Amino acid sequence: MSGLSFSGWGFLLLLPLIPLGWWLASRRRIRVPYTQTSLLRSASSPLRWLWWYWQPVLRTAALVVILAALLQPQRLFQKVEEVTEGVAIVLVVDISSSMLAEDFRPENRLGIAKREVQRFIDGREEDWIGLVSFSGEALTVIPGTLDHDIVLTAVEGLDVGQLRDGTAIGVALATAANRLRGLESSSKVVILLTDGDNNSGTIAPLDAAGAAEALGIRVYTIGIGRDGVAPVPIARTAYGYQYANVQVRVNEELLESIASATGGLYFRATDPDALGRIYRRIDELETAPIREIRTVESVALRPELLWLAVGLLLLELVGAATRGLRVLHA
Repeated sequence: MSGLSFSGWGFLLLLPLIPLGWWLASRRRIRVPYTQTSLLRSASSPLRWLWWYWQPVLRTAALVVILAALLQPQRLFQKVEEVTEGVAIVLVVDISSSMLAEDFRPENRLGIAKREVQRFIDGREEDWIGLVSFSGEALTVIPGTLDHDIVLTAVEGLDVGQLRDGTAIGVALATAANRLRGLESSSKVVILLTDGDNNSGTIAPLDAAGAAEALGIRVYTIGIGRDGVAPVPIARTAYGYQYANVQVRVNEELLESIASATGGLYFRATDPDALGRIYRRIDELETAPIREIRTVESVALRPELLWLAVGLLLLELVGAATRGLRVLHA
């Protein structure tokens, strides 16, 4: 974008002097003796009148250009740059033993969750991302970074058995909120995924939600898995896990209350495709704000105008000299 700016508006007061000079010049009477009237008649032709008047026209044009230079014109160039401000996100993933339930065959819940979390991370190029895993206790796996390759590797390494078993939703949420507490980001988000109910930890989930809300953190909660009976590992042997059909249930009321208290939303994923749609929906909801940076550069036009005025005055001088030579030769 470009435009013009003038800072010497006061010099416009000199503008009336130009027509005043023309008026004073027109009142001058010059007596020229002609011995032959034929010369006077020939001098009255239109072309000769133009020849005599173009000199003051050039001088007037030069004065107008000089006045324009005194106005100190500047050409302004405005540059608008868009800067994306990333969102600060902490991903919270349940790694309790029930996440090995195989109601999402051929994969278990944890395998599907890890895949969709990684897809979500791939689409958040500008975001600061941290990772918290939990079961009966919570662990900060990645405190927060812009290096998403590190986070992707950490997600791939999540597995059941890394922490004491159980489901400590309140502790996990408080740990994630603590990671976001000191950040100055305009948008802070926790995405908590679990397949059960809070049964461990010393922090009540709604108390943790209240603390997150006070810190300006939105919490999106995701309940993963189908309610009912699902094959869940009950023991681990040298040959792998032993499974039994166990009643599993997601505490939807609790997860919805956590999300509602912080201005977030609750989602339920009862199949792999639904979980993918949920993360895509959260991705759409948490768009990175765009900040505009405007810079203005100015280029002074005074030198060009002064050179134009000098050119006009030189033309006038050359024309006057040429006219004088013609009069001498006449």
